[in-house]
Amino acid sequence: MLKYRSFFITSTILICSVVGHAQTADRPSETGPIRSSSAYAEVLLRRTELQADLEAVRADYTDANPKLIDLRFELAALDKALEKIYAVKPTETGKLTLALGKMLIARAALETEVTRLLRSYTNDNTEVKRARRRVEIFDNAIKEILP
Repeated sequence: MLKYRSFFITSTILICSVVGHAQTADRPSETGPIRSSSAYAEVLLRRTELQADLEAVRADYTDANPKLIDLRFELAALDKALEKIYAVKPTETGKLTLALGKMLIARAALETEVTRLLRSYTNDNTEVKRARRRVEIFDNAIKEILP
């Protein structure tokens, strides 16, 4: 068990560095301080985990499978979060804390939950309304840090 965990951690770190390099190759050099922030690392880690999950289950499911739809949606939400992080001025990288990264990840997961619920329910359903309210709460908290 420990052997597999070590392999997973090593693989995740390698994937993070490769994905991070591939994604930032077209970015200006001023993203250096942003890429070294805790928020960026946290979002990138979650994005990498989702990509690995997607690759692992892609062969077993069709593109219309709810699991694949959810994984792709959450990946897209995390891509938006990374764009918000990149929009931060290099002089304001102090805002890019671990807590912000965790909030961005939680918001992406909640947004995915809303879309999952909307596949079965209407906008008027109480579960959908509750889930949207939770997304709104995280939006407000993130906007306090990243206007």
